[in-house]
Amino acid sequence: MTTDLQQMGRDARRASFALLSLGRAQKDALLQTIIEQLQAHQATILEANAEDVKEAEANGISGAMLDRLLLTPERLTAICDDIRTVMGLPDPVGEDIDSKLLENGLRLSRRRIPLGVLGVIYEARPNVTIDVAVLALKTGNAAILRGGKETLRSNLALVAVLHRALKAHGLPKAAIGLIADPDRALVAQLLKLDTHVDMIIPRGGAGLHQLCKEQATIPVITGGIGICHLFVDSSADLMRALDVIENAKVQRPTVCNALDTLLVHQAVAAELLPKVKSRLAPQGVTLKGCESSRSHIDIDAAGEGDFDREWLSLTLGIKVVADVDEAIEHIRSHSSDHSESILTQDMTNANYFAASINSAAVYVNASTRFTDGSQFGLGAEVAVSTQKLHARGPMGLEALTTYKWLAEGDYHIRG
Repeated sequence: MTTDLQQMGRDARRASFALLSLGRAQKDALLQTIIEQLQAHQATILEANAEDVKEAEANGISGAMLDRLLLTPERLTAICDDIRTVMGLPDPVGEDIDSKLLENGLRLSRRRIPLGVLGVIYEARPNVTIDVAVLALKTGNAAILRGGKETLRSNLALVAVLHRALKAHGLPKAAIGLIADPDRALVAQLLKLDTHVDMIIPRGGAGLHQLCKEQATIPVITGGIGICHLFVDSSADLMRALDVIENAKVQRPTVCNALDTLLVHQAVAAELLPKVKSRLAPQGVTLKGCESSRSHIDIDAAGEGDFDREWLSLTLGIKVVADVDEAIEHIRSHSSDHSESILTQDMTNANYFAASINSAAVYVNASTRFTDGSQFGLGAEVAVSTQKLHARGPMGLEALTTYKWLAEGDYHIRG
């Protein structure tokens, strides 16, 4: 299989121009057709996914990766629901961010426009194929997708659905391109396709992010690696705290917003930690703690580097801290700037924690599992950005736009 990335880039750029003329009604009609095509071809998609899962199991892929790879009728229904949410959101393209009349009579405004062409690199997440395509099309962007080899059959089936929808609306299928060749050299080529691609968005492990930052000649949005913390303050309602801890760790442990490290105020450690173990151990959670936490419960010792790990599994690190300041210092030292939470009845501590933590999402009395485009009302997300330029947190529609200056005059000339 030969992939001409230069040609794919040229085709994507031309397709992005075709998308510029679409209004909201046309875009939403296209998204509705995608839903209909997903429903009509569900059996084909699930069959392709089952083959991917079978091969992945034979190759010994981890349980976390298998969970990310798996599609089910329920997950396809959820994907369609997310598309409907995106359809219900305003189209940011063409919106004037602000406007002012200058002293010389010029009317100056900033107007949202599409970024152009997105290059998205991801691993065993076939749902990302639809999420990216839907958000890109709603904002008038074209996209070149490069999924992992372990999800190739699933992605081919999903992109075929997208292409049918584009064709039904007279739009070029190059608006959503898929690099189907598993050759890793193509990733390096994509990272240098700056003539045609406007932004690279990696969704994967630290190695992929580092590769993109080092080799790309295109702006890169990094994120999606979550080392997430939850601090239980001395004033927290401990019984209700158990529900939040369980949800953050157990509901879906293989995702980036799942809890990795539980920080417990020393004043409540003796009471809370045995309850944590009793609640989580029967659900298969392995606890790894600091010396102080192990004086309260019999658990494994946290090893070197354990507090710097994104577990993506039923493993939870535990550390006892003296106060909110030590909790904040631990987070600053070990966080990936994804999601952090405090459970407290003390609003002074709550406000202090919220002001002192600069992660992309900070919670007071809530689970970290809410850091998600769908949960934030964005419909879906292209990624969760943990950097500070352009976009932070779940990247929805507005994050896929930039702006241009628009100046309106009356045959003005500069004196």
